[in-house]
Amino acid sequence: MAYSDFKLAQLKQQFQLILEEGVDLYSSAPLVPVSAWLTETLQETLALALAINTEKVRSELLIAPILVELRKQTGRTISLFSGVDFTVDATQGLNGVCDYVISRSPEQLFISAPVLIIFEAKNENIKGGFAQCIAAMLAAQQFNEREGTSVVLVHGVVTTGTAWRLLQLEQKTVRIDDREYYIDNVAKLMGILTTITGRVSPPTSL
Repeated sequence: MAYSDFKLAQLKQQFQLILEEGVDLYSSAPLVPVSAWLTETLQETLALALAINTEKVRSELLIAPILVELRKQTGRTISLFSGVDFTVDATQGLNGVCDYVISRSPEQLFISAPVLIIFEAKNENIKGGFAQCIAAMLAAQQFNEREGTSVVLVHGVVTTGTAWRLLQLEQKTVRIDDREYYIDNVAKLMGILTTITGRVSPPTSL
């Protein structure tokens, strides 16, 4: 079994989770101006990504540039991993590949604790990605605890590249934001992501 094999009801039962829906997690997050590089990149890639419309292209052309910008915005104090194996406990099904992982560590050679955000890229069905993302968030929670650098919240994002949904895991409670955020307001997305990392430096040109 792996992250992608979980269904939401099964995940809730196995890990005794409490699911909180209809919550507003990030509407108060600030707008954070992004660099000219990201603005120009998305102007170039958005139409292309929508025309090709595959999960891989959306991930590479829309999600990846935003996360590179996030790393820049935080003064490169976080690490970013893409398509990495993140096996924590295979006996519980907490194993498999994560689309993107962000850690509050500048170490880029391997994933270091604490892991802050798990990203799940989906082509169209955001809700269908909740279970896989939550399973990986549970793994991140266990990983952080095992490494002795536990954090109060582990965050999750399920995104098509154009639409973004946010989740939080605190102990056994999973909160699912009732809002979708969109790439046409990338300053709001950057505000949310920098708020989550807790590390913001003045934007600079790339």
